Amino acid sequence: MFDYIRALDRQGFCFIAGMTHKHGLHSLGLRVSASGDGHLYLYLSVGLLLTQAQGQHFFNLVLAGFLVELPLYLLLKNSIRRPRPCHVVSAVALFEPSDKFSLPSGHTAAAFVLAFAVLTVYPAFALLAYAWAGLIGLSRIVLGVHYPLDIVAGACLGTGAGLFALQFI
Repeated sequence: MFDYIRALDRQGFCFIAGMTHKHGLHSLGLRVSASGDGHLYLYLSVGLLLTQAQGQHFFNLVLAGFLVELPLYLLLKNSIRRPRPCHVVSAVALFEPSDKFSLPSGHTAAAFVLAFAVLTVYPAFALLAYAWAGLIGLSRIVLGVHYPLDIVAGACLGTGAGLFALQFI
């Protein structure tokens, strides 16, 4: 069963990587991925904290979500130790990732923490936030550093961290 899932995951990666190469989307993938490097989270959270009535709730939820997500992400990534596709499959990453392991996707997890906070505090912008978070995940596949299941795991981790944090905010 696990071999079948692993093969399907690899096929999904190869399909997405092939389509990306065919249509020349690597530079777009780099830009989308860079929007999830963390700067946006800080600027948005502090900006809303200073300018919006609900900004304090948003800031607290994002902060608590990251306090839950980050240790779990590190624990999972260093326990599972799944090699990145750019180190296994004949795919070339456009940059050297900061570590060797791919599961779960930290960029995706962080993007989904933020999207969950948007859904909770500013629901009118939830569709936009989740579309952006999904594009962050897709960009990580495009760049050759994650498999599709890494993205699913990151999305679940980020959403779960947000749900858990909400219980305390």
